[in-house]
Amino acid sequence: MRIPHLALALVAVPAMAAMVVAGGRSLKGSESVVTVDQIDPAAETIPGQGAEAAPEESANSAILAPAAPQPPNLAAHSRAIDPEVVAPPDLTDEALERVEPRAPLSDLALAGPPKPPKLKMPDDWNGTKLFQPVATAAGLIESKGYAVAVSGIDAVKADETCGDEGKSWACGARARTAFRAFLRGRTVVCTVTPEGGRDTITAECRVGNKDVGEWLAENGWARAAQGGPYVEAGDKARAAKKGIFGAAPKLGGLPALPAATAPAPAAPNSILPAEDGAVTPPTDQPAPAQ
Repeated sequence: MRIPHLALALVAVPAMAAMVVAGGRSLKGSESVVTVDQIDPAAETIPGQGAEAAPEESANSAILAPAAPQPPNLAAHSRAIDPEVVAPPDLTDEALERVEPRAPLSDLALAGPPKPPKLKMPDDWNGTKLFQPVATAAGLIESKGYAVAVSGIDAVKADETCGDEGKSWACGARARTAFRAFLRGRTVVCTVTPEGGRDTITAECRVGNKDVGEWLAENGWARAAQGGPYVEAGDKARAAKKGIFGAAPKLGGLPALPAATAPAPAAPNSILPAEDGAVTPPTDQPAPAQ
């Protein structure tokens, strides 16, 4: 039964292809051309009105035609220039008009450079405590990152020398020693801000209830600054020849320095090398075995 079916299929396929080709040719041959008659408005008449009647308006007559582009008005946006010079011409003051500046875009435009913050001290603030102060000179103190110069005096440098009857003596070192003996590592209170700085700050200082500047001036270990509060105390110390205004200290009562002694000779039984580099073995020990 399969052979007849296969033969029938082989015959039907070419027949169907031939029918499709024939149908396409018939459709192509029956295409019609549709033409649109052009209506002459002048020849068209309305019944009852004659041939001189006005023609009907077309359906597209309501659509306006696009307007022709107009040239730009250059006079409104032009500026006076000199064609021979690459620069605007000179204008008189009457041709210029000053206008007000525009408002800033935000309040940030009105802000100036930042100002350093102002430290507001409490009403009962009397100064900053400087613990374990170190006197680098008579009138100069270092502590907690501060370098403070006592106000009202002229500090005496540590390497300064003073004269006494034609002889010079190290009055700066002597004044620093006296100032260190006065401080004795006690806490100093100075009128400086709680935040220290790298520069030297001039401020009033006190130890307990004693004014440091007054002590230096009245004992002659510093010179009172002109116009300062310790001028009178400094004049009294100068008149009394105290401190650096006095005579050189007498060192006659001090004990003499001990004389240098020769090094002790090496012991005979010492294993340390001698001056010539040879090592002497101890005599109380037996010789090494061969």
